[in-house]
Amino acid sequence: MEAVKVEWLMLADEAQVVNNKLYIMGGGWDVLTVNTTFPVNQHMGVAVSFLVPWSETNRKHNFEVDILHEDGESLAKMGGQFEVGRPAGIPVGSDQRSQIAAGMNLTIPGPGVYAIKARIEGEEAGKTWFRVVGGLPIKLPGT
Repeated sequence: MEAVKVEWLMLADEAQVVNNKLYIMGGGWDVLTVNTTFPVNQHMGVAVSFLVPWSETNRKHNFEVDILHEDGESLAKMGGQFEVGRPAGIPVGSDQRSQIAAGMNLTIPGPGVYAIKARIEGEEAGKTWFRVVGGLPIKLPGT
C-alpha cells in the first residue's frame, strides 16, 4: 500500500490556500537576513503539498509541521487533519493533491540554521531548512 507523501514544503512571506489553489507572495526563500538585534519577530508563511495515493483517499490523515532551531528546540508547531475524496470521473489509480498553508509570527532567537519538518501520522515525510544571518544594522539619518 502506498503512503501519503509530502510533495513539497515551502517558505514564503505569505501563503494561502483557497479552493485548493496555492497563493504565494515572496515564496521559496531559504535565507533571512536580520538587520536588527536578536531575538526578532518575523512573519512568514509555510505551505505544504500532500500527494495522496488512490488507496489513501476518503480517509482522514493527521499531519504536523514543526519549525526547529539547529539545537533541536521547537519554535512553532501546527497540525491537523486532511481528507481527500475521489471526484466523479477521475481515472482509477489517480493520485490527489491536498495543500495546506499558514501564516505565523515566529520569534527567532538568533542566527543559525532552522529546519521545517512535516510529519504524516507521526512519521517524518518531508523537510526543508532556512538560514538566519545577521546583516549590517540600518542606520537612520539623525540617529
